[in-house]
Parts: sequence; structure tokens; C-alpha cells
Amino acid sequence: MKKFVLAACVGTLTGVLFTSQYAGPIVAQELGNDRATYEQLDLFGDIFERIRSSYVEGVDEKDLIESAINGMLSSLDPHSSYLPPNDYTDMRVQTRGEFGGLGIEVTQENGFVKVVSPIDDTPAARAGVQANDLISHVDGEPVLGLNLNEAVDLMRGPVGSDIVITIIREGADEPFDLTLTRDTIKISAVRGRTEGDAVVLRVTTFNEQTFPNLERELAEGVEELGGMENVSGFVVDLRNNPGGLLNQAILVSDAFLDAGEIVSTRGRDPRDSERYNAAQGDLAEGKPVIVLINGGSASASEIVAGALQDHRRAVVVGTKSFGKGSVQTIVPLQGNGAMRLTTARYYTPSGRSIQNLGVAPDVIVEQRPVEQTAATEEEAEDPRRRSEADLRGTLSNDSLSEDEIQLLEEERAEEEAAAEARSADYQLAYALDMLKGFSVLNRAGSN
Repeated sequence: MKKFVLAACVGTLTGVLFTSQYAGPIVAQELGNDRATYEQLDLFGDIFERIRSSYVEGVDEKDLIESAINGMLSSLDPHSSYLPPNDYTDMRVQTRGEFGGLGIEVTQENGFVKVVSPIDDTPAARAGVQANDLISHVDGEPVLGLNLNEAVDLMRGPVGSDIVITIIREGADEPFDLTLTRDTIKISAVRGRTEGDAVVLRVTTFNEQTFPNLERELAEGVEELGGMENVSGFVVDLRNNPGGLLNQAILVSDAFLDAGEIVSTRGRDPRDSERYNAAQGDLAEGKPVIVLINGGSASASEIVAGALQDHRRAVVVGTKSFGKGSVQTIVPLQGNGAMRLTTARYYTPSGRSIQNLGVAPDVIVEQRPVEQTAATEEEAEDPRRRSEADLRGTLSNDSLSEDEIQLLEEERAEEEAAAEARSADYQLAYALDMLKGFSVLNRAGSN
């Protein structure tokens, strides 16, 4: 302790001497910077007055100032923006889980609106909008040159009205139009179901309902299977989940962790840095967990996937995530608007940033195209692919009892059901197969 105090005193004295010797130039430099800043503000005022007095048509001064503010914020990064009062109100409603719109999370890239992900069971998802699609036109009007808020405003409208968006999609020869009908978007943050002896938790967004929903759906799934002893494991499906509230991502991660860091955030000021740790208590009671991600999994989804991956608590399956590793703070402003400002980067427990890189899955599994799946099934049904049991007059198996034969038939039925599931959702079927493999290994280890 004495050494520490001494070092602090020496540092303080050195600082005083240094300041006294070089105070003149430093103060002069600061004054010069302030002068340049005020000159630029004067320039802004001059331009504003000239536009107001001399532009060919009358302008709305409020809109002019809002556009200037938006331009200042949007020049920083794709996620910083000004929220006028109506947009700020809409945003607060969205975090509660119900709002009007198309059901897509968007950002901006090269002047176009880029789809981060469509939300399940919304007009966008039903029309076939995909993650990474670029929207170039809305009702024939180009979005190039508009900021993100202006482009989003073009997509707003009364519930029940139609909108045509023009999509540029990688792999498509030309842009194409999709017609969507605006609807009230009711987000069920988590939907649970059982698949065999596994519990699947589909997490669609991170709003105020997410953790309570997950806790409830997990408990109901376990109860449906007759208790945790009958559960082989859990699949947490974060595909096409665009993210949301940081605190909900922390709670969802904590649900499967007993201890350790979940995420840390580091801002420009070291005093703004935060570190979030898990509390004791694993809702899955140590059962295997598989996390599904894809290119539409962003932000809060990546926090969960990264935390469970770094702690080796889950196997991450799918394709590389979106790569949004920044934290936005909503700052209410006078006039009932707000500013969305990027204030920090977040880091997974191992200290890695996923900004622009995404979370790389432990097992890369592409979603198999429907045509490929159908071809595989046709091949399996080829009459030329026969076994001994298909031959006329074959000998029966005399080593199995009736009960054992019935058990084999039940297992075969389960395998056929799994094969059907692969045609509907290959990535999920792969995850369920992995859980089945873990279950077999656990049984073998306990014998």
C-alpha cells in the first residue's frame, strides 16, 4: 500500500511540474481547437440562414434541423441515428413486443437498406424476404440517398395496406419485386416445443418478454417430457434473430450458465466499461445445449452464442452470424425525441470482439435447399435400393423377442420422422441428431 501511495504522489508531482512547464502551448492548442469548432458552428448557422431566406421554396425549419442532426449521427456508423418523437414512441412499443409494420430488422449498407433478418410469422417472412437482402426501391421510389430513418418511413403505412419493395439478392440474376401487406406485428419472443426427447426454444427477438418467455417455455417443455431426467437436451434457435435489449441477452445467457463472465462492454471512457457475470443456477441442469445461428443472428443473439460457446456450455451449429459487436444507448432529448448513439463495443468472455467478424459456429451446417432434400429422399425411395428383408422367402430373425421387434419398429419410425424433419429444416434436424448422439454417449458412459 505504501508503494502505491508513493507512486501516486510521484505521479502527481510530475504532472504538476510538466503542466507548469508546458501550460502555455497546451492551453493555446485547446483554445485553437475551440476556435475552429466555433467557426464551424458559425458556418452551420450561416448556411441555415441562407437556406431559410434564399432557397427556391419555403422550407420547414424543424425538418431542416432534424435532417442536419440525422446527417451528423448517421455519418458516425450505420447504427447511430436521431429518433423523432414518433419513431421514439414506436421503438419503445417494439421493445414491449407489439407494433405495426412489415416485420424486418434493417440497417444501411452502401446507400441501400439491408435486411438483417425477417421476424417469424410476419408479412416480410411470409413474402420470402431473407437476411442480407438489399432493398433498393419502395413502391418504385429509390432509397439510395435517403438516410435509414427516411427509408424506414417510406415503408410505414396503415395496417392492411400493400407495399412493393424491390429486392437485390446475391445469386439472383436481377432485382425483383415483392408485395407485402402491412400488419400488426405481435412478437412472441420465445416459442417452445418438444421434438422427441429434446426441448426446442425458438428465440425470435430480445425484448422485455424474452427471458420470462424462455423460462416459462423451458419449464413447460420439461414438464411435457415428464421431468428433466427424460430430457436429452435443449436447442436454442437464434437464427434470424436481429437482437434487441442487452439485459435480456445477459439473462438468457445466464439461464444456462452457473458462473463466469457473460459479456463485457468497453466504451471510449474506461469508466463506462462494464462486465456482466452469471449467477449460480442453470435452468437446463447441465443437460447438453445446442445453439443454432445464421447470417441473420445479430447483436444480442451473438452475445448469447458467444458466451455459451466460450464457456463450452453449448455447441454452436449453423453458419456465421451477422457480426454486429457494438452497443447503442438511447438518449432521450428535448422535444420528446431521442438519439441512438453507439457508445461501446462488446466482447465475449474470451475477450474477442465479433464486430464485422460474427460468431463462427463450432459445426458449420448450411441450410439444405428444398430441391436437394427432395432429390435425396427420392434416392432413398429408389426401389433398386433393397435389403435382405425385402427378398421373398427370406429367413426370419430368431434372436429377437416380440417386444424387441416392436422396439426396433418404434426406433425405425422415429428415424423416418427425423428424415422428414430434415426436408423441412435441415439445420434443426442436424442439431436434434447431435443431441441424440450425446444421449447415446451418456448412456454408454453410465453403463
